Amino acid sequence: MTTDKIFTKWDETHSQLWAHQPIRLEHEMHRSPVFSIDDLAKLIEGYPREHYSLVQTGARGGKKLWREGDIGNLSGREVIDAISRGGLWLNMRNVAAVDARYGRLVDRMFEEIVAKVPDFEIPKGHQESILISAPDAQVYYHADMPGQSLVQIAGRKRVYVYPNSAPFITAEHLEDIALFNVEVDLPYKEWYDDHAKVLDIGPGQMLGWQMNAPHRVENLDTFSVSMTISYTNDEIRRSEIVHLANGMLRHRFGYTPKSRNLRGPSYFAKAVMQKLLRDGKWVKRERDARRPIDFRLDKAQPGKLVDLPKAA
Repeated sequence: MTTDKIFTKWDETHSQLWAHQPIRLEHEMHRSPVFSIDDLAKLIEGYPREHYSLVQTGARGGKKLWREGDIGNLSGREVIDAISRGGLWLNMRNVAAVDARYGRLVDRMFEEIVAKVPDFEIPKGHQESILISAPDAQVYYHADMPGQSLVQIAGRKRVYVYPNSAPFITAEHLEDIALFNVEVDLPYKEWYDDHAKVLDIGPGQMLGWQMNAPHRVENLDTFSVSMTISYTNDEIRRSEIVHLANGMLRHRFGYTPKSRNLRGPSYFAKAVMQKLLRDGKWVKRERDARRPIDFRLDKAQPGKLVDLPKAA
């Protein structure tokens, strides 16, 4: 990188709006060698299977399509080439656990934010994901449980950020996200766009927005590399526990939860319940059913998808 600083422009309005409204910031992370094509290709090769998603989505304006696949035995360069041909994006989750350089970069980012934003504390945990996507790729309307930022490295995106309130997002939606781990199942209506803040970003820009705000993303006809950053603190973690427990009560036991308290007896009872059940067979079965792997990339024909047999 050409400078020791992550952010190149930050004023008082950014400090006041951080985590309260969608904001666009200027950064230098795109200049780091960890985002070179060579380094990204090496990262892809041997990436832990449980930590990546290869997704095919439908064309913009067309029918919704969401299929998950496998990169097969392609090299990192071949995967990037296949993605660049269209219709695909690769999400490498928890990248700092595979290559610590990405985590150190984000540590520096949060150190700068803490120095600039009143009452913001270093997160108790953060997780980075690298997104590599085709010129025509999109990410459907969805929301995330933790705090979120989107860092653009290469290419251009258009991001629609919606209010984090009903009807755009409800407590029941958040329960489903926490339980089933599939954010893109949120219901979406075209008129929602009338209430979205629309921001275009390119290399050297990043976005932050308010907690749980739904959003969707369209690539602007350019091959794209970006990094998403998820972060938690005590309040966020407690909220995740309650949403997961309430989702279990609703879907597993047929009980409509009445409390969303983050403290007190009901919270502690739910914390114990979700800890006992979250790694159980029922949760795993429900999540796997919503994320089947049904194609792989074809090494012989770049960009071609090979359908896999459906699981019995």
